[in-house]
Amino acid sequence: MLDALLWLNIDDTTVECLVCGHHCRLKNGMKGRCGVRVNKEGKLFSVVTDLVSSIQMDPIEKKPLYHFLPGTRTFSIGSVGCNFRCKFCQNDHISVIPKSGIINGKRTSARSLIDLAIQYKSKSIAFTYNEPTIFIELINDASELAFAHKIPVILVSNGFMSTDFLDMLANRVQAVNIDLKSFREDFYREYCGGHLRPVLDSLKRIRKMGWWLEVTTLVIHGLNDSPEEIRDCARFIRDELGADVPWHLSAFHPAYLMQDRADTSLEQLQAAWSIGKEEGLEYVYLGNVGAAVGGNTYCPQCSNLVAERSPWKISFPASGKCPKCGHDIPGVWH
Repeated sequence: MLDALLWLNIDDTTVECLVCGHHCRLKNGMKGRCGVRVNKEGKLFSVVTDLVSSIQMDPIEKKPLYHFLPGTRTFSIGSVGCNFRCKFCQNDHISVIPKSGIINGKRTSARSLIDLAIQYKSKSIAFTYNEPTIFIELINDASELAFAHKIPVILVSNGFMSTDFLDMLANRVQAVNIDLKSFREDFYREYCGGHLRPVLDSLKRIRKMGWWLEVTTLVIHGLNDSPEEIRDCARFIRDELGADVPWHLSAFHPAYLMQDRADTSLEQLQAAWSIGKEEGLEYVYLGNVGAAVGGNTYCPQCSNLVAERSPWKISFPASGKCPKCGHDIPGVWH
């Protein structure tokens, strides 16, 4: 175990963790909801500061980020644990700490990770696969080194982070994809073990901070796909974040504790897509499903095809402008 960041003493034996929206208060020997931050004799420690479970070079579109360095590959890093307990988790093999308490992974260092990213000529580094909020110590060290080498840092997160977390990384992160899993508090409580309001607050704060932001909603039939809820999501993005923030609507496939629920159909995603466009969102995308145009970017000014994405090719405007009318397409294109 190594010293943790972002915590305070409540008394001689109790600490409060400040990294995420749970603000866990832990007595001696207790672990946070994430399973990886532990109070030992009145001090908070992390068991994953130097532990990774996954390292891979991914297309940046897989995060998904469609308006940030398109066509490049990002050096993707995951650790272990999560501050949510999503019943539909697709990475439960690393996010859920087993009852035995045994945490599998490989010990490494921030320097080693940055050296690998440089070796593989990665255009960015993404902290992903499990929730990055809970291993802020590794991110903090690695992002400092990445900044020195002018390598952008990306977070793929559930958004249930604290303002302390965001403030600490304010000048070190360049892009994020945040899950907006639902627009209903009862969904967050029952299916995620969290709350909606901290996620909404994080999204608004991130937008003001200037990090490049894209939002993802996993559409689950019968749980979060009612027209009313989809419309509420779209209106929040439009009114609080901006109509130009990309919204990814992804299809659910059976996973973890929800093996018996049906896949999200293309028709269901298209219905959600239509609502997003009706509400004025300029960039709505479909994911995890075969759709002829679900991944393409069209100019909101003249409807011209600006960026085309398929399994075989990705084309995009090097200038960040629509080649037909010259409209600025928001993003980081190179």
